[in-house]
Amino acid sequence: MFAIRNVTEDIVYVGVEDRRLHLFENLFPLDRGVTYNSYLIRDEKTALLDTCDATVMPQFFANVDAALGGRKLDYLIVNHMEPDHCALIEEIFRRFPGVTLVGNVKTFQMISQFFSLAIPEAQRITVKEGEELSLGKRILSFVMAPMVHWPEVMFTYDRTEGILFTADAFGVFGCNNGNLFTSELDYRAKDFVDDARRYYANIVGKYGLQTQAVLKKAKNMEIHMICPLHGPIWREEDIPFILSLYDKWSRYEAEERAVAVFYNSVYGNTESVVNSLMMLLGSKGICNSKVYDVSKTDISVMIGEMFRASHLIFAATTYNNGLFPKMEYLLSDMRALAVQNRKYAILENGTWAPQSGKLLKETLDSLKNMEQIGESLTIKSATFHQEALETLAECITASLRA
Repeated sequence: MFAIRNVTEDIVYVGVEDRRLHLFENLFPLDRGVTYNSYLIRDEKTALLDTCDATVMPQFFANVDAALGGRKLDYLIVNHMEPDHCALIEEIFRRFPGVTLVGNVKTFQMISQFFSLAIPEAQRITVKEGEELSLGKRILSFVMAPMVHWPEVMFTYDRTEGILFTADAFGVFGCNNGNLFTSELDYRAKDFVDDARRYYANIVGKYGLQTQAVLKKAKNMEIHMICPLHGPIWREEDIPFILSLYDKWSRYEAEERAVAVFYNSVYGNTESVVNSLMMLLGSKGICNSKVYDVSKTDISVMIGEMFRASHLIFAATTYNNGLFPKMEYLLSDMRALAVQNRKYAILENGTWAPQSGKLLKETLDSLKNMEQIGESLTIKSATFHQEALETLAECITASLRA
């Protein structure tokens, strides 16, 4: 049983939707599943762009065989060597023994690391920036995109129709459910944008400079369609939307002037102070605030929120004379993913020797272009100064409106 759909007259989508996988990279929750996108170009020569995860192999090869319609496969182009896209390379060579593999130097280095596959020289083409491959009427050129988000990543550009195949860039968590194109989806809806942002922030977010470099290359290309390896295909009229978001995210510019709060509370006292602060902010007209309990919320969701909101509030208890473990983990991931250019405020709690405020500030100040708003507020068990909380709310409000 195959499930394929034409992208254009000569390009067929042969990817697979996976709703059974619980965690992407065994780390990030997939409430809406994920797609492993792959594309077959049918010209005088045929070319398959990337494969799929090994778990969906039967469906993938049923799709490829249906799209080929009895033709042989001439080229396999590998844009990205992560196993959810490269896992079936060895099987491709078993099924299509005459296929020629196209990749860059780092692609072939990684193939030797993942597979015990001897590819004859006559069946490998090593490409560099701007080099071309003719399939007949179509000319493909190759754009190097190192560290977006692996070092071997490249894009393939179909010059004939202005189609850019972008590896993991511009991907989105979630299944398309047959709606292959963004024009068939409510892609401006909150849940879609949340999944796009969560994908970028956690997968690509550390590599803002490299993403900016690729966006500059894209400005010099005539692009009518973007075909990523996850999520829907971006048609021309929708491309400015995702390019604008990627430009903001990769410059670490917040999408919204808004507040996101991250707290832990062992017995509920810190949470109560957070609730009081949010009521004060709400009464001052601050809208679209989000509050997250670090003990309950997946870290990928919170990192995504840090790419959305301009103002971050951290409320943490002192725990074993240090930070609460889940809060410490969040801060560690912030460092790893290069969160920066944000305003922040601190609430600390401790019964006899509060330390969390100092530890929060040390970590946040070690990040790039982070600025504290107001003074850190200290809670002693369940006791705090209401005037100090009101002052902090005023400072946050003034900063948001500045």
